[in-house]
Amino acid sequence: MASIVRKIISSKKVPKAPAPYNQAVVADRTVYLSGVLGMELESLKLVDGGAPAQTAKALENLTLLLKESGSGVDKVVKTTILLANMDDYAAVNDEYKRVFSSNFPARTCFAVNKLPLGAAVEIEAIALTGEVIQVST
Repeated sequence: MASIVRKIISSKKVPKAPAPYNQAVVADRTVYLSGVLGMELESLKLVDGGAPAQTAKALENLTLLLKESGSGVDKVVKTTILLANMDDYAAVNDEYKRVFSSNFPARTCFAVNKLPLGAAVEIEAIALTGEVIQVST
């Protein structure tokens, strides 16, 4: 049986995980990104401005992690968005569409009781690496 490479991704461009998990793991040609918050690298604090600003920053951090993993937003196949308040759904979608503007990945979005650090939003993703051919039906 052939071996599969499992590569741990730890980027200095994105705030480190405040708990015992990795920022991302590449298994074969699939990237699994842990939940990303809208945190500033320097201060390790959430950005001001609530859900819209935190979503924009989380997506910026997510994009940097994808690049470090050998992937990109165009290769994301699934995202999961966790919201502290479902009333932020529309504002989060507005920011999300700035990054994912076409050929949207599959997605799940739901409200949770509480997020780490009191965040308004957390986003995780699964993506591919290498050459990806987009086909629509």
